[in-house]
Parts: sequence; C-alpha cells; structure tokens
Amino acid sequence: MFLENLAIAAKQVGILYILVAVGFICDKTGLFKEKTARLSNDLLFYIITPAVIITAFMSMDNTPENYKKLLLAFAFAAAIQIVGALIALPFFRDKSKSDNCIYKFASNYGNVGYMALPLANAVLGAEGVFYCSVVVMVFNISSFTHGIMVMTGEKKFDPKKLILNPGTIAVLIGLPLFIFGIRLPEILQTPVDYLASLNTPLAMIFFGTYLANTDLKTMFSDKRIYLTAFLKLIVLPLCMLGLFKLFGVTGALVPAIILSSSAPSANNTVMFAAKYDKDAPCASKVVAMVSFMSILTMPVMIALGQQVA
Repeated sequence: MFLENLAIAAKQVGILYILVAVGFICDKTGLFKEKTARLSNDLLFYIITPAVIITAFMSMDNTPENYKKLLLAFAFAAAIQIVGALIALPFFRDKSKSDNCIYKFASNYGNVGYMALPLANAVLGAEGVFYCSVVVMVFNISSFTHGIMVMTGEKKFDPKKLILNPGTIAVLIGLPLFIFGIRLPEILQTPVDYLASLNTPLAMIFFGTYLANTDLKTMFSDKRIYLTAFLKLIVLPLCMLGLFKLFGVTGALVPAIILSSSAPSANNTVMFAAKYDKDAPCASKVVAMVSFMSILTMPVMIALGQQVA
C-alpha cells in the first residue's frame, strides 16, 4: 500500500511539474512572460477559484448522513487551518525579511485540491473525496481571510473581508445548492465546470513563469524552505493525528484529513504573492521544493492515518 501511495503522489507531482515546465518554457521563449501572468492573476483569484468551490459543493449528494459527515469534516478541516497557523506562529518573525510572509503562508496552506483529492479518490474512494472536498472549502474560506492577513501583514481583521472575498462568496453560493439539493441547469452548470477545470493548468503555467525568474540554485540552500517543509509535511499532519487520538475519532475521516493536512504548500502561495506584490519567484521556489519532498512524506502520513482509522 505504501508503494501504491508513493506512486500516486509521484504521479501527481510529475503532472504538476510538466505543467510548470510549460510555463517555464513560455517565459524563457517570450511566449508568455511573468508580467503577463501577474496581470492575469485576478482571473484565477476572482473567477476560476470560486468556480472550483461551487463545483465542489454541487458534487456532494444531499443526504442526512452527509450532513453529519459535513459537520464533522468541517470541524476537523477548520482544525487543520487553526493548528497550521499556530505551529507557524513562532517562526518567520524577522520583520527585516519581507518574504517571510511567503514561508509562513506556505507552512499553513496545503495543495488540498490538486494533491489531496486524487489521492483520496485512489486510496479511500468516494467517501474520502467527500471529506477532502469539505477541506477544500474550508481552505478557501481561510486563505481568503486569514491567508490574506498573513500575506499582506495586516494586524487587524476586517469583518467585511470575511464576507466580501471570492472564497466566502463562492461558499455562500454553493452551500444553499448543497443544502436544498439544487442542480443548476446545464446552460449554467457547464460554464462553471469549464471555468473550474482551468484552475490547475493556469495556476501551474503561471507558477512556471515565476519560477523562470528565480535563482534555482538557492532552492537547495534556503534553510527556510526546509523548515517550511518540516512544518507543513510532518508537524501539521502529526498534530492532526494527535487530535484524532485525543477525541477517539475513527473511520475514513481520519486518513482523509491526515492526507489533506500532509499535502504540500498550496499553489495559492504563488497566486497570493503575485496578487499582493510579494516575491512571486520566491513563492514558486518554495512550492516547487516542498511539493517535491512531499512525494516521500505523504505516503508515510497516509499509512499512519489508515492505522488509526
């Protein structure tokens, strides 16, 4: 089972790196430059990501059992973000280093959509995908509120931003669709599906253009990347494992949440860095390295989660 999980994780990272390579080559050949990617970033931020969230809600069946599962999954998905924020809090505090916000964001927010969902489908089946879809929703609510505060360095929380952000607005649209079992007519559903399907390829191509403008040699000498990987890939999932043992929770929820919490740093690290005029090439470097290291760590964490379940 470990080798199967290893192969799945390696395959997903491999697909990711092929798309990144497309963006890298496009930048180097002048076909699609980093500047253009930055100008196009709002398309991901305001249109495509909300479409992903709405699609996730509509993919879940409206049943009484799923309501219970939804609430439990929501609680532990929120715990991922809270614990992730807490373990990253003591680190990356040097205010003289303006890019520390990138490492802190990458330590907390994982690539739950692209990495966790396919692994959940392969290892746990439909129930695992359901739980991971809830994690994706909570991730987006948190990243568009707390995540923005981390990336921008804002000290005070603006309540308006809890509602007036693409992630929360998408949830407010998608949640009633799930609760009332509403299915959009095909003329609306199909465009939403098309937009959602653009998320991974566009994010990775943009990612590649940013990576093309960073010093790749520093990827292996940057100690903060290794600290980020340690916090994100090892400490966070082990803390979640401890919570499950503490509350005596078992079942498919356990490996699904452990799998999600062990996912490498999110593509949003790069998207948010570009959006808020931070060092996007640095963010690309962090995400690339942490994603590569996750090939070995994710199968181990999944195996631990399955043992507890």
